[in-house]
Amino acid sequence: MPLSVQSILALLVLFTASLMPTWAAEQEPSVAWEKIDRGITLIDVRTAEEFAAGHIDGAINIPFENIVSELSKRSITKDTEIVLYCRSGNRSGMAQESLVKQGYSNTYNAGGFDSLISAR
Repeated sequence: MPLSVQSILALLVLFTASLMPTWAAEQEPSVAWEKIDRGITLIDVRTAEEFAAGHIDGAINIPFENIVSELSKRSITKDTEIVLYCRSGNRSGMAQESLVKQGYSNTYNAGGFDSLISAR
């Protein structure tokens, strides 16, 4: 039984969606601001230069490639509520993925800095 073009396209869309990282769905600025306003641990995973050029008040700057080791050094426990952001959501997504693999259970990828600021 041959598949129609529509069936093949539908399967392709479903397959592609299944490959998207789970953090991609988490980038809701309103949800992030609700958490930030509650005083959670807010981490900016951009470079020190990007952080110096502008950041959200109260954010800690930890470049994404150092996230796991720095949280351990700072005694931030694995059940601490953590919100991560970067420039676009990519690095914060990678940082979140690293943290989840290390057992951090309460993380949220807030996406990009500009999106967060414009949503405020």
